[in-house]
Formats: sequence, structure tokens, C-alpha cells
Amino acid sequence: MKIYKAQKLGSLMAIKAYIKGPEAVAYPKMLIDTGAVVTIIAQEILESIGCSPASALKRKRIVTASGYEILPVVSVSELNCCGHLIKDYPVIAHTLPFGTYVNGLIGMDFLTQFEIDIKPFSGEIIAK
Repeated sequence: MKIYKAQKLGSLMAIKAYIKGPEAVAYPKMLIDTGAVVTIIAQEILESIGCSPASALKRKRIVTASGYEILPVVSVSELNCCGHLIKDYPVIAHTLPFGTYVNGLIGMDFLTQFEIDIKPFSGEIIAK
């Protein structure tokens, strides 16, 4: 068991992730979002590691705060968050609105693959 301290942003929690692409790695600040079905990473982060959304072969329709959007799906070589690593992981490429202070969302598609406890009051994520 390991405890990860998240950054509290009001009532929200953000944590650093490790993302590896074919050309580079990045350490984006990701919102822990239990209301998001999928994991979303900002397009500019994906571009910087060599996972261009422009060359995505697949798209997915998702619901956002502004309505439905059809967005590119790209695969990152590795996604590691809270001590859990998944290789060749598909993510949605989408830049969040200006002023959100995060580079993406860790959604339930990632969170449900591991046994973790999210403690919003203390800002801790306990990975088992």
C-alpha cells in the first residue's frame, strides 16, 4: 500500500502522471475525475511526446460540459498514475477549457483497473 498526496484545487484533486510516447515523456497534472468515463489528455501534451491526434485512426463520441464531441483516440506507450502502469493505453485527445489548471483527466477507465481509495478530505489516494 502506498499513499499519494494529490494537489487540492478547491473540492477537486489533481496528481502528476507519467506519460510516455514514441518520442518523449511528459509529466502532466491530471484531475482525478470519477465522473469521467474516459481518460483525456491535452492535445499539446500528446503532440509533445509524439502521439499526434491529427493522425489518429479512431474517434470516439463523448459528452462534455458543452455537449457531444467526436474526439481523436490515440495510444500512449505508457501511462503511470498513482503507481499503476498501463502500456499501450488509449486516451482521448482534447484540450480542456482555459483556466482549468490541469492537462487532462484520469477517468474511470483507468481508475477501475486497480484497487485504490480516494480520500477527498485529506487529498490522499491510497494505492493497494
